[in-house]
Amino acid sequence: MSDQNGEATGGSSGETRRVELTIHDGGVAVATLNRPEVLNAVDGPMRAELAQVVERVGHDDSIRALIITGAGRGFCAGGDIKAMEGRLSAPAGTMADHGWRRQRQLHHTVMRLHTLEKVTIAAVNGPAAGLGADLALCCDFIIASEAASFVMSFVLRGLVPDGGGMYFLPRRIGLTKAKELIFTGRRLDADEMLSIGIADRLAAPAELLPAAIRWAGELSQHSPTALALAKSILDSAFEHTLEDTLAAGAQAQAIAYTTDAHHASVEAFLERSRRRARSQQK
Repeated sequence: MSDQNGEATGGSSGETRRVELTIHDGGVAVATLNRPEVLNAVDGPMRAELAQVVERVGHDDSIRALIITGAGRGFCAGGDIKAMEGRLSAPAGTMADHGWRRQRQLHHTVMRLHTLEKVTIAAVNGPAAGLGADLALCCDFIIASEAASFVMSFVLRGLVPDGGGMYFLPRRIGLTKAKELIFTGRRLDADEMLSIGIADRLAAPAELLPAAIRWAGELSQHSPTALALAKSILDSAFEHTLEDTLAAGAQAQAIAYTTDAHHASVEAFLERSRRRARSQQK
């Protein structure tokens, strides 16, 4: 699938993957949505490949962080309109059945990505619309290119956000602002994305991916167990009471006490203290 120099591998010769996975130094993986001719609109094969990539990252202990970005000038234009056109003539029962199955696959991937026990960053390089906006929102962090834009475009197609946006957006920007963006389908530029809290950082277009890789390395450099435990508790903090959160923290700390990372950190601190004490005695 990839090597440590960030070069994509895997697949048969000449095959174009809809999601390219590369792994960079420090265990930072980059998943690139790869249908640039349609601004990386999501079709069935891309949805399936994204699910495979997220599972691959989740099971690979050498990967410490995952960045999602888009090939070409777009991040993700949302669902494939041509696929929507094909559904219009289908019988209602068939449409409902296929839609339900498609939603289940999508929701499994969104949940897996959201709960991934690693740092996740959306590097939004261009338009993020509809499902593309949802996909960015379900990552831990969003860094946007100065050329990026964001639109919850579902209402423009007579639809509702179906990729987690109705859960994630209010948690980022508040309920009232989320309603405004979802009800109007208004497009935001990069500066407004940053100002209202959809984007956490901005970068020049040429610097977006390098900046995202550096940031992912900084965020994921410490104990992966401590990071995973803290993330799992933080992600449910709004739904839990203080008592629940303290109890979960106590259980997590009991696990963290047993890790090699904790033991090594304590030993290193004690050794520095011993060296200082010896130098003061001289």
